[in-house]
Amino acid sequence: MEARAVGKYIRISPQKARLVADVVRGMNVDKAITTLKFMPKKGAAIIRQVIESAVANATQDDRVDVDSLFVKKIDIDGGPSLKRIMPRAQGRATRIIKRTSHITVVLDES
Repeated sequence: MEARAVGKYIRISPQKARLVADVVRGMNVDKAITTLKFMPKKGAAIIRQVIESAVANATQDDRVDVDSLFVKKIDIDGGPSLKRIMPRAQGRATRIIKRTSHITVVLDES
């Protein structure tokens, strides 16, 4: 039985979030949460929250054994970008793009 959770419009660039997601893909849920808890990256805390949400979604079904869950799939997709302007020298301006991500986690029983 699959359980899934989606975090949308998360303020981290997809490239940085994918670095963290690649580490925990395929891991047991307990090991993945422990690994993310001690990882010193911003994306680790965000992805840990989404995994914990997927675990909570899985516990809604009585037939699911939480101890046998593993991370089947993590997708990090780009969301809408916030466009900001930074003043530069001689009256010019440059655009700053603040990227967002949509994080999808799918858990399954082994």
